[in-house]
Amino acid sequence: MQIGRKSLNFSRWLLLPFCTWTLTAQTPEMARILERLDRLEQQNRELLEQIKSLRNELAASQKAPAESGAEQAATLDERVTVQERRVEEQAQSKVESSQRFPIRITGMALFNGFLNSQHSGGTQYPTLAVPAIGASGGATVRQTVIGLEFRGPETIWGGRVHGNLNMDFLGGEGTGLNQALRVRTASIDIDWKSRSITAGLEKPIFSPREPNSLAQVGVSPLTGAGNLWLWIPQVRLEQRVHFSDRSGVRLQLGVVQTREGASYQATSYQAEVEPNRPGYEGRLEIFHGLPGERRFEIAPGFHYSVSHTAETSVPSRVFSLDWFANPWRKLEFTGAFFRGQNVAHLGTGGTRQGYTALGPRNVIAVHSLGGWAQLTWLPTARLSFNLFSGQQDDRNRDLLSGRIGKNLAYGANLFYRVAPNVIIGLETSQLRTSYLGSGTLLNNHYDLALAYLF
Repeated sequence: MQIGRKSLNFSRWLLLPFCTWTLTAQTPEMARILERLDRLEQQNRELLEQIKSLRNELAASQKAPAESGAEQAATLDERVTVQERRVEEQAQSKVESSQRFPIRITGMALFNGFLNSQHSGGTQYPTLAVPAIGASGGATVRQTVIGLEFRGPETIWGGRVHGNLNMDFLGGEGTGLNQALRVRTASIDIDWKSRSITAGLEKPIFSPREPNSLAQVGVSPLTGAGNLWLWIPQVRLEQRVHFSDRSGVRLQLGVVQTREGASYQATSYQAEVEPNRPGYEGRLEIFHGLPGERRFEIAPGFHYSVSHTAETSVPSRVFSLDWFANPWRKLEFTGAFFRGQNVAHLGTGGTRQGYTALGPRNVIAVHSLGGWAQLTWLPTARLSFNLFSGQQDDRNRDLLSGRIGKNLAYGANLFYRVAPNVIIGLETSQLRTSYLGSGTLLNNHYDLALAYLF
């Protein structure tokens, strides 16, 4: 039996009041169900809105692929161009050794125009005022320095090899056609994290600092006036200990070879002097850094060796103290002090009076006291001023009449960078050399320097 559509509609109208009564009869439970349905409906509406938003963003991103692709291509082209230029620069500047390790050329092309008053001895920059009367002047490029820096592979226990070789043109007689290249300093270093080994030709271990000068480069500034500088062969070990990122100590110990014969040409026992002797040196540097590129360093040091001459031995003992202080970023104070005996073979200019030989087995070691100091003012990044002074005072009773009792030097210079690697320097200084029994001689020096760093 089939039920017609009209019968169904009639039945629906009959059931509607019953359902309504049923729902209203279960109000608490149905209320909770309705609340859940409302929350679900609200969540559905939020999901639909998020879907619409995502569709809009996707459409927008599909409209701009061409523009973004063009921008990325342009950026990539720029990067490729910069990289190609860098490769070309490296190819032009790269210097490679036969062992395929890089070598860097450094140095300074230096022109000096100079003028000396009387008692200069005819030299470019006198280290002593000598009795010979006569002024001198001229111009030279002999103090030009050429250097090579090299770095090698990793060696035993993870150490890295590097070194340098520095030369100038002060060999030969100095005439226009006789200016030979000579070695100044050279070293081979192996560095580990906290220690190093160095072998080469360097300043004495206990005296590493020197004043700033473009006028006196062929020998260390203030030679013979408190700066023990002579480049000597040596092997040294360095140990570094850091207490913090800015503070620590550095200990250096080494064996050096002194140059005895070059220091005693005036003695009547020159033929009996052993030209080279072993020596022992050390230095302990304590450093501490402060904010604002400031730091303090102080280092005691020593030297010990024995000279052989006139059938006897003459000890060489030196105690030193050097320092650097930068209490203000624009102000620096540097210097060194030494006290000892028989120090001429460590670089005291032309004095050559480490000892006085009176006869066989009758030799007196000359006791010396000296040092130097420099005050530097840096008003701008391009300009710097230096005031410097130094002296060596040998004990008079250890010397014969006519020898040098004291050699004092003082002066000032300024450097101005006309370009990052071009410096103009002006310097003036005075030497006062006192001779036992004959008074003090003076020499004034004036210098104009032009340096090109490379």
